[in-house]
Amino acid sequence: MSWQDSNDTKDKRGVPQGLWVRCPGCQATIFRKEAQRRLGTCPECDYHWAITAQERIAQTLDEGTFEEWDADMIASDPLNFRDRKAYKDRLVDDRKATGLRDAIVSGCGRVRARKVAFAVTDSRFIMGSMGSVVGEKLTRAIERAQEQNLPLIVVSGSGGGARMHEGILSLMQMAKTSAALARFHKAGGLFISVLTNPTMGGVAASFAALGDLVFAEPRALIGFAGPRTIKATIRAELPAGFQTSEFLLEHGFVDRIVPRRDMKSELARAVDYCCK
Repeated sequence: MSWQDSNDTKDKRGVPQGLWVRCPGCQATIFRKEAQRRLGTCPECDYHWAITAQERIAQTLDEGTFEEWDADMIASDPLNFRDRKAYKDRLVDDRKATGLRDAIVSGCGRVRARKVAFAVTDSRFIMGSMGSVVGEKLTRAIERAQEQNLPLIVVSGSGGGARMHEGILSLMQMAKTSAALARFHKAGGLFISVLTNPTMGGVAASFAALGDLVFAEPRALIGFAGPRTIKATIRAELPAGFQTSEFLLEHGFVDRIVPRRDMKSELARAVDYCCK
């Protein structure tokens, strides 16, 4: 749930709706404009809300520099999949609700005047899960970054991992994106992976973990299976803070934890340092 969708306080006579949001972290009631000013973080506990792909682009790239790639690519329904709802209907509903064609937006832009290839997943679209379109758009972005000699930045926010609605076609995207990154790495390209809350499943087990530099937002949940699933499987207590970005930094999976307010500057600094 993004911070824009958080439940507002109960309506009161004479008070306009939508002025307040409730922090999912500390449950404090926050003035919406203050949350916006802080880029979707809580002024009380620094909880980082999920934000939309459009907001992430606006926060990370220089204004007016983003050029989208493969904007018209949409998913099909090769398995005629249905759970509580037909997959084709779920796709239509999420397109209407989010204004996105699928769970990823990719393109190029500038980070403090440095040109980069950039992609971001959006958890509002089927939990940011990776289906054929996400895998194909990301692979094309990696290949264009290699062709144009651009650093690549991918911001992951996927609580859905590989998209079960597409079966093996979704799982294939893990190998496809990883192979594209291997070619990019061999050619000397720089890949910075940014992990946000949550980055799970097949995304965490493929491209999101393969950055030359791996940044993470504070207290992000990152892993393959969720902690409740692991605990139920191994029937043992998990370490404190298991699968948080802080735990993973301590164990070497993450290179740096970067608060959202500092992310743009840190990305620009990393590009400067690695691409001279």
